[in-house]
Amino acid sequence: MWTPQTGRYPYTMTLSPTRTTTTTYENPVYHQELPDPFVLKFCGEYWAYGSGLQENGRAFPIVRSRDLVHWEEAGYALEALPGDADCYWAPEVTYDNGRFYLYYSVGDEEWMEIRVAVAEHPGGPFVDSGHRLTTEPFAIDAHVYQDDDGTRYLFYAIDYLEHTHVGTGTARDQMLGLFTLAGEPRPVTRAAHDWQVYDPNRAEKGGVRWHTIEGSFVLKHKGLYYQMFSGGNWQNVSYGVSYAISDSLDRPGEWSQVADGERVLPILRTIPGKVIGPGHNSVVRGPDNLQLYCMYHRWSVAGEIRQLAIDPLDWAGERMLVLGPSTGLQPVPLAPSFADFFDEEREEEPGEAWCCIGGSWRTHGGAARQEATTGTAEARYDVGAPSFVAEVSLRALEGRSDSDNLSAFGAALHGERGSQFRFMLVPEKEAAVVSWQTDQGWQGEEIALPSGFKPTAYHLLRVETDGLHVRLRLDEAAARWEGWLAEEVNSVTLRTEEMAAAFAGFAVTVGWQDDFMERDASLAGLGWAVAGSAEDWRIGERQLSSLGEAEAILAKGPLLASYEMVANVRLDEAAMSGSAFGFCPTISEDGSGPLLTVQEDGAGYMLRWLDRSGERLFPLPEHFDGAEFQQFRFRKEGGHLSAQWEEHPIAEGEVSPEPTRVGLYARGAGVSWDLIRVTEIAERKEPYR
Repeated sequence: MWTPQTGRYPYTMTLSPTRTTTTTYENPVYHQELPDPFVLKFCGEYWAYGSGLQENGRAFPIVRSRDLVHWEEAGYALEALPGDADCYWAPEVTYDNGRFYLYYSVGDEEWMEIRVAVAEHPGGPFVDSGHRLTTEPFAIDAHVYQDDDGTRYLFYAIDYLEHTHVGTGTARDQMLGLFTLAGEPRPVTRAAHDWQVYDPNRAEKGGVRWHTIEGSFVLKHKGLYYQMFSGGNWQNVSYGVSYAISDSLDRPGEWSQVADGERVLPILRTIPGKVIGPGHNSVVRGPDNLQLYCMYHRWSVAGEIRQLAIDPLDWAGERMLVLGPSTGLQPVPLAPSFADFFDEEREEEPGEAWCCIGGSWRTHGGAARQEATTGTAEARYDVGAPSFVAEVSLRALEGRSDSDNLSAFGAALHGERGSQFRFMLVPEKEAAVVSWQTDQGWQGEEIALPSGFKPTAYHLLRVETDGLHVRLRLDEAAARWEGWLAEEVNSVTLRTEEMAAAFAGFAVTVGWQDDFMERDASLAGLGWAVAGSAEDWRIGERQLSSLGEAEAILAKGPLLASYEMVANVRLDEAAMSGSAFGFCPTISEDGSGPLLTVQEDGAGYMLRWLDRSGERLFPLPEHFDGAEFQQFRFRKEGGHLSAQWEEHPIAEGEVSPEPTRVGLYARGAGVSWDLIRVTEIAERKEPYR
């Protein structure tokens, strides 16, 4: 068995008291009507928009939340256009450089066009821009996707009347600007299966067998593009949400659909008697800024209205999965370890959690404002752990024009020996400057910002630290950087140089996600401690694999009292005879803790739980296949550990209530992991309002 290797992470989290009870939610999370929900996250808050036109001429209801569970009404987005159009469908809002762009479908159901409205605030009011994007007689369900290089594409649904399976399908066109398409739409997904039949004899279309694919939402994962879509008729049991995959946005042909409705079913689908017509989804990061959530509508029990529902979304290998549609109590989305919306008006430092050095700090209008335009100013938050994800929205207020030094604003990371990393926006250079410590000293890199970048508008900065690795994104695509530091960091700093700036929606979550995509990744660099030989493991081909013939365990911290662990694992085709995989989800400092392994017997796969009290066996579902990537989720809350396979609970038991770390177990060569994620479960004292 494994012996303790505790040299890398001497950290024990004390930022938040351990949560002793699980706070739960149950779908739907919003009981009023909100069809075709699109959810935007801005400055840490969620804004959800739904289809619909009221009798008073206002379109698209808006609700807002800070935790994805508790929602409050926030008015309507748009006043109806002049004319007789009464169908206002599928709103989606894109934020860019200080303005919000509402893409929506409008018409009388027979003819529909996609238009754009603009606002200065996510709550509106939005004003139609006068731009019609589409030329087809029927165009609905606009979705804007921005690729890594900043290029935007519009995905939408149109009618294909000459296709083998006549009906509505999806297309995509490159966007030349926020109001203009290239005018070269390409089919993405058209009907190909019986589960996508909307009406076998549609009178409005001349009695043809009509199919429907609509409601695009696009994500990118490990170099592949995934288009989620809704198919069929919500009144049929076969209706649901599926997806198609492509390795390129420039693919000349259609994307590869996954569900055929028989061998492979949609990932969200009707559950007779429990869930009716789950569909038309969007996806957003949860409050912890790690877990993704599928936001979709489902019909009320009486079939009268469509209501907002949420469930976690993930991948296992190339397979997308949604842990739903859930029908009972579910754990609430994990909160960040610390969040500050700067709601309290203060004429001094932002609050007790912050250590401010230099400058003139106060909180006003939901932001921490540093208002001095001379010198260097910092507001530092001590995370207390070396692996975390931090997000903050930031914007320039005013720079000093008479200084010999350039004005800049941004963020920094600090370790035990001081500053280790800085990311500063320099408006005068129209660039971002990245500086980081290495064994040879400071190094730097300048990144050009997109044309028209407005420093006075809020921009989202996301920083992930994982051992010695740092990954940074500004507005996802405006600036990107990843690399390695000389030492681990444990605090994040809001920083200005000769400039006033504002910071909003700050959140930090202790935890990490290894997808094994990092350049030149090593186990030690990512914070893994090896029991045995490091040669028994390899990072390559976007996964972690076991190579040795004996038992081997990897362990990683930090020490946490309560956390969630997510792991994707499989046995490779080339796995040696007798190979097995497992988990050490709670390793104490003395090396003790249960070992959970997956093994196959004549009746199928079993989860074997071995600890000091003995051995217990838990059967896995019949369709479990250890040769394909499968996702396991473990939840430690104090002294209680629960295990589930995807959405299915498997086992639970008592473990050490003390802070622990996690581990991976392999026996023999040919075991591969493509994702490991650990997220602290922090106490939430009350719902975010």
